[in-house]
Amino acid sequence: MTAAIHGSRPAAVVCGLGGGTPPRAVTNDELAERLDTTDEWIRSRTGIGQRYVIEPGMSTGSLAVEAGSRALKSAGLGSVGLVVLATTTPDRPCPATAPEVAARLGMTGVPALDVGAVCAGFVYALSVAAALIVSDTVRDALVVGADTFSTLLHPADRGAGVIFGDGAGAVVLRRGRSEEPGALGPFDLGTDGEHAELIQIPGGGSAQRAGGEPTRAHDHYFTMQGRAVFKHAVLRMTGSVRQALHRAHWAVEDVDRVAAHQANSRILAALAEQLGMPQDRFLSNIDRVGNTAAASVPLLLNDAVADGALRPGDRVVLTSFGGGLAWGTTTLRWPELDIA
Repeated sequence: MTAAIHGSRPAAVVCGLGGGTPPRAVTNDELAERLDTTDEWIRSRTGIGQRYVIEPGMSTGSLAVEAGSRALKSAGLGSVGLVVLATTTPDRPCPATAPEVAARLGMTGVPALDVGAVCAGFVYALSVAAALIVSDTVRDALVVGADTFSTLLHPADRGAGVIFGDGAGAVVLRRGRSEEPGALGPFDLGTDGEHAELIQIPGGGSAQRAGGEPTRAHDHYFTMQGRAVFKHAVLRMTGSVRQALHRAHWAVEDVDRVAAHQANSRILAALAEQLGMPQDRFLSNIDRVGNTAAASVPLLLNDAVADGALRPGDRVVLTSFGGGLAWGTTTLRWPELDIA
């Protein structure tokens, strides 16, 4: 079966791309000194060699502004009609970070909102922006994934502490037609809130505050049940990719590149096996940046274009999985883009 186009229809089209990480790289050797581990242990279990972390004076918002500015420059635009920011680490609990990002980019007055779906957030944010574009509510949009999970990790947590890094990635979408390169295909989205405890920050929310009981210090840090998350991630992304391919009228063999959430190299290998795809179709930058949560997919796309691993005309699957539990997938033929 070959990829097919079934009639022209309105679509959201990718026309700009940008990404960025903080300047400070943290190597495995640096973490090994305080987490009782080794570079070999980290690499063998995660595929990660280093990650980037923010320094004082930086925040999720500042990373989002950097990536968003580069995406706007890539698109040749000074402003857009909508800003959607996917993040689990907003600059403050209230208000949302997206309006400030929009203002810092010179777009005061445009609608701007945060989307919270943890590591699946960017695909969810894409779906929100695409729906508003296709419905003629806005003409174009900046969609950013940005997270600073280094601010959520307990200093002694070896499991999560070696996995996460900080970063941001962004795309610009414009109104177009489904036959164009860059047009987003159908989305497959899903959640399973019965397993919310697998990926969580237990304290700080309304449930804890309304209970009236003091929280332990650990309750304000990120927790994850790794083995259970691994199984759900592979299962849910496999099913979601298959559904998205079916809706796009693509077969597995039609796919040139998969941009999957960079959670763990073992998850990527298992996903490739379950889908029956060669491992070399899967883009990866996890060795250089770690798991950057909502920034993972757009930052991966930016790095892949810069490295020449992603080329115009490639048929690409974007898929992600995160807390909630939440997952999402979409497809597109990669357009020709200049990146900043």
